Amino acid sequence: MAQKAGSVVHVELHSADPAKSKTFYGEVFGWKFEELPEMNYTLWRAPNDPAGGLQKAAEGRPPQVLNYLLSEDLASTLEDIENAGGNVVEPKQEIPGWGWWAIFQEPGGTSMAVYEAMSRPQAAARPKKAAKKASGKKARAGKKRK
Repeated sequence: MAQKAGSVVHVELHSADPAKSKTFYGEVFGWKFEELPEMNYTLWRAPNDPAGGLQKAAEGRPPQVLNYLLSEDLASTLEDIENAGGNVVEPKQEIPGWGWWAIFQEPGGTSMAVYEAMSRPQAAARPKKAAKKASGKKARAGKKRK
């Protein structure tokens, strides 16, 4: 079933020690991992969706979980976020071969991300291994129109 805009499609773990986190989730919960060395990123898959990613927390930031919400039009979603009292923390950026993302903070203070996937012809240009893992992995965040 196709995911609808606004669905949580990717859960990103920002860890102080990604290797230890990977070992922990693999041993305790049986998560499977795929390394994307060109992105310095690890994809993970749990027994059920959504899946997500694992990376080192940015310098000066604490470990955190960042949920990605699916969007069909990221620019419109970011405008809607601001019109509803939210704040765009990191503007639209490309994930080469995958799509675009941005981080926002809602009026209550929670930070989330929105994601818009590339159209199928562009996504098909991804390397086969990455494209194969993309389905269900980094589901694109954001609302339907986002």
